[in-house]
Amino acid sequence: MLAAAALGMVLYGLFSLVEGVADLLGSGPLEWWADLWLMVGGAMLVGGAIFVRASMPGGLALAVAGLLALQSISLHNAGHLYGQVLLLPQLLRLLFAALLVALAWFGWESPDDEPTAEPGEEPGEEPGEESAS
Repeated sequence: MLAAAALGMVLYGLFSLVEGVADLLGSGPLEWWADLWLMVGGAMLVGGAIFVRASMPGGLALAVAGLLALQSISLHNAGHLYGQVLLLPQLLRLLFAALLVALAWFGWESPDDEPTAEPGEEPGEEPGEESAS
């Protein structure tokens, strides 16, 4: 689950980065600061995805910050691109972000999850079993 969450976050972040660069360098209808916001949000999400995949503390918080940044700039951009903010695309974006966060949360690997061994036992060895070495 953690790998799927990280992959989804990386793809969404890279899409936002490319979209922001294309609009900034092309003749897009958005303001330059909106394009920069889109690129920074995408970069935050990619960075957060790397830390989420490594199960580093703060990685999920950084990813959530990137997702919130992309959601907020999406609300701004929808008014410029479509003339109105539609509910369904925003709800779908919210559900996708919630799915990514849930996958990362439930797939999180903490050091406390590792099996611990008693002195003289190998990790993963059943109690009472003797090692072959």
